[in-house]
Amino acid sequence: MTGPATPTTAGPAPAPTGPGGPAPAVRRRRRRHRVIVPLALAAALIAGTIGAHALDQPDPTEPGFLSPVATDDDGGARLADALRARGVTVTRETDLLPALLGLDRGPATLFVPAAELLHPDTLGALGELPAGRRLVLVDPSRRVLESAGLPLVPTDRRWATRAVRPTADGRPCALPEADRAGVAAAVLQRYAAAPGTAAAVDRCYADGLVRLPGRAEVVVIGASDPFRNDRIAEHGNEALGTGLLGVHGRVVWLDLDGPAPAPTFGRPGGTGEPAWSPTPGGSTGYDGDGTGEGGPGGPGPATGDGDGSGDAPDSAGPPPPDDHPLLDAFPPWFWALLLQLALVALLIVLWRARRLGPPVTEPLPVEVRSAETVLGRARLYQRARARGPAAATLRTAALGRLRGRLDLPATLGPTEVAARVAGPAGGTPEQIHELLFGAAPQTDAELLELARSLDRLTRTVAAAPGRPTEGDPR
Repeated sequence: MTGPATPTTAGPAPAPTGPGGPAPAVRRRRRRHRVIVPLALAAALIAGTIGAHALDQPDPTEPGFLSPVATDDDGGARLADALRARGVTVTRETDLLPALLGLDRGPATLFVPAAELLHPDTLGALGELPAGRRLVLVDPSRRVLESAGLPLVPTDRRWATRAVRPTADGRPCALPEADRAGVAAAVLQRYAAAPGTAAAVDRCYADGLVRLPGRAEVVVIGASDPFRNDRIAEHGNEALGTGLLGVHGRVVWLDLDGPAPAPTFGRPGGTGEPAWSPTPGGSTGYDGDGTGEGGPGGPGPATGDGDGSGDAPDSAGPPPPDDHPLLDAFPPWFWALLLQLALVALLIVLWRARRLGPPVTEPLPVEVRSAETVLGRARLYQRARARGPAAATLRTAALGRLRGRLDLPATLGPTEVAARVAGPAGGTPEQIHELLFGAAPQTDAELLELARSLDRLTRTVAAAPGRPTEGDPR
């Protein structure tokens, strides 16, 4: 005896074909899949590329960006250590005024890695450094360059930083430290002289590094890679970073933790002198007599009586950014990962979105005797001591046979079923109810007795006269 064939789920039934090939509906479905799948793959590739680019490019406004004491990937601790190893003095300042005062003690390099954090009224001081000093700006924007009075403008920007030679564009490089460094990752943002100016600009690394000669030398580099901990060991990045900052043997490193406040005028409890000079013509003015008239920026509002009480109001600062609290609660890589997971889920849905055909019968790959199947399952029940599940299986099978032989509706409850079966079986409803719906056996002997009783019950009902048959008009 062999077991019954197992119904399985087959794929879609073959569409009717004619002289012209598959049916029109099948052809439309195939064309739709040929369009959707490549578009979904392209969207996933673009999203993954954008996410990887967002993770690779650091945010200059984040705390610790190119900080001489930060040891993470975007910090500058390795560069500071390399400078000290070459005998260069590194002085860390967290405010622009002490950094400017530090330049008065002799030739030095002012390193400003995040000029965007400076207040607009103080950017003009970067263009008025004493003679013999060097200013190094990292990837400054057009606003920073214009506010500092530097005749430079940003031009085209690359998608990712590129490592090139100093003379990659065919023009000689006038910076000895760049020539000594050789190939370096300095091309991300390019710069050029502002239109309408006659400023002499020395350009290196395909305009990724420019220098403005003058009383105070200004060096602008469009990439942060030569200064970052995670990229300083690549190519000639370390030689370029240390060469640009260590030319004078002393570095004043401006390490801002966040947006700088508006400049303060008047020394507390003092003489009425301004704490320092802001940008000429800025939004805040100061004059020595406290009248608000005159000063380098022309007429301006009165700032007080010169005793420090006339400090600039907070409203003079830049407006607070319109940040969304939910977006700020998670790092950028979280949103990139979430987008990629959503695209993966979409691709899985498109892949699994196919219609299943009707169940079909397939022959079993191996013929197994039904007695062997029953014996094997019984041994599994015995090994697991699953007397309750085994009794439930036997009672369910017996109920199925009794319902079919007595034509019992499926809506009948246990009491009605016991009453209907008691008549043909020749027993009481209580006995039948206990046999079909009673408690689970506790021993193997009780389970064996239950199986024998259920078999006798079904045989008795099947042999009882007057039971419905297939030809019965009822």
